[in-house]
Amino acid sequence: MSKNKTAVVFPGQGTQKPGMGKDFYDNIRQSRETYAEASQALGWDVAALCFGDDEKINLTEFAQPCILTTEIAMLRGIQSLYKFTPDYFGGHSLGEYTALVAADAMPFSEALCAVQTRGQLMQQATPPGTGAMAAVIAQGLDPAVIRNTLDGLPLDVANINSADQIVISGQADSMDAAEERLQHMCVTTSDQTGQTDQSIRFVPLNVSAPFHSRFMNTIRDTFRDVLNAFSEKLNPENAARVTSNVTGGFHSNDTENIIEQLVSQISNSVNWRDNMQALVEKAELIYEIGPNRPLRNFFRSIGITCQSITTLSAAKRAFA
Repeated sequence: MSKNKTAVVFPGQGTQKPGMGKDFYDNIRQSRETYAEASQALGWDVAALCFGDDEKINLTEFAQPCILTTEIAMLRGIQSLYKFTPDYFGGHSLGEYTALVAADAMPFSEALCAVQTRGQLMQQATPPGTGAMAAVIAQGLDPAVIRNTLDGLPLDVANINSADQIVISGQADSMDAAEERLQHMCVTTSDQTGQTDQSIRFVPLNVSAPFHSRFMNTIRDTFRDVLNAFSEKLNPENAARVTSNVTGGFHSNDTENIIEQLVSQISNSVNWRDNMQALVEKAELIYEIGPNRPLRNFFRSIGITCQSITTLSAAKRAFA
């Protein structure tokens, strides 16, 4: 770990909420300009959707660019006020795109268009109502054991968030069978270890498609074309400061490899547990910037303090 090095991490879809980022918009010129830049790139009023009560903010194709815009607006506002200059970057799923923009590895306008298309494609990959995701919560979860337990079911490990939480994704009509198998797995494990209180919580997630599963494979080629269309505008050297959800480590400085990892991310596990470890080996201070703070507890699970900034007042407490 390098002394005085800082890292910033960005959460992904599911953190959207009405009014997100408005305190930054109202008080900081650079943040207002970020929302205006996003609206120009996308052709619709991003600030209006973020600050109003339109249910479209929860649709994947709109949620993703709205979250990306809000996180960059917050970061730019903080940088303008406090000269905050992070050394390393990470992001969970959609947040990986924010991290690449924040590191100046991917242009903001191109990233916005890419994630809006990403959201559209992910939504269209499966018929409505056929996909589902659920969080598996218990102590000492092993991704390999989870995969073995689900063998034969049309379900995959989507997010390896911490030692205590793994998200599974796939066909909705197989979730009951998955829960039964996983509960039995925990009982069997408890018997072997002599523990009697080991159990799991099985929490269905409010999502519209089975993200980070095999059912996203059908859109990979199309999305690769989207990223390749602006590949010459990437700054691969800067991507080496950003963690990759797919590998768990940092991105390489090779454009083709960066694109391939982003394509692969759509249908493969988010290795967030490894991302956290990679970041804490480089940085002494970790900040989470976004409209909500799901990543803070994941860092806490590995004994690391991550300071979450979800509002302008929180930014003032952190940096003033």
